[in-house]
Amino acid sequence: MFKKQIAFFLLTFFVALSCVQAAEKAKAKKEFPGRDIFPEVQIYELAELYQQKDQVVIVDVRSKYEFETLRAKGAINIPVSSKTFGEELRKLRASTDKPIVFYCNGRTCYKSYKAGRKAIYYKVDNTFSFDSGIFDWAKTHPGEAVLLGHSPVNVRDLISKKTFKKKLIDPEKFGLKVGKNAIVLDVRDRFQREAIGFFPGQERRVSLDQKTKLEKYFRKAKKNNKTLLIYDAVGKQVRWLMYSLEKVGVKEYYFMKGGAKGYYEMLAKQQ
Repeated sequence: MFKKQIAFFLLTFFVALSCVQAAEKAKAKKEFPGRDIFPEVQIYELAELYQQKDQVVIVDVRSKYEFETLRAKGAINIPVSSKTFGEELRKLRASTDKPIVFYCNGRTCYKSYKAGRKAIYYKVDNTFSFDSGIFDWAKTHPGEAVLLGHSPVNVRDLISKKTFKKKLIDPEKFGLKVGKNAIVLDVRDRFQREAIGFFPGQERRVSLDQKTKLEKYFRKAKKNNKTLLIYDAVGKQVRWLMYSLEKVGVKEYYFMKGGAKGYYEMLAKQQ
């Protein structure tokens, strides 16, 4: 009888454990959708990276603009969209045998995964993706982050999701504003951009790396009382522009909710 009770207890325990593990995997799949898309890329978790930050090389694979706005302390910038990414990565590997950890904006940003995949292609080993991203890093470890050249980061100075969402408008409303005393900017980088923009003849293409050109449009919009309409790939990167827009004093500006992806989805529903 006692043995049966023990057996039943163990069976119940392992079933419960399996359920917990399944739930955790389902949660991770939802929060980190890129892990299923890029299964070949190894992952660094948030706590793991903090514990080993001095034993790894942290590489920010976003644009220079994003890097200069908010970055992990000690990180170096090698944009994954750069034509020289593979060459620079090989040079980095030749200079160190430490693990190389890529990061980008966060859980739904795939650039760190794409960097990991490229590393495999270029035969650069011992590389990882820190897919929690810079926001989770800065909020959890503000002393290990740099915002606009200052560290530690005051978490209150980070643009909140609530404030950011106030500037988001759905693709249909975005399209209706085009042409009505507005300047439209496509800020997707070469890595993300399609051959044709959504508003031919009305939009201007300027990547986040072109800081001087971006701020020129910001000042022009302010001077001529024009509305700025800005979109990126998935509606995430534009958040970084808010720091400069507010600094320049632009009041009327909006971002396309969901970015180019959201616009495609809108068109698909209309068919």
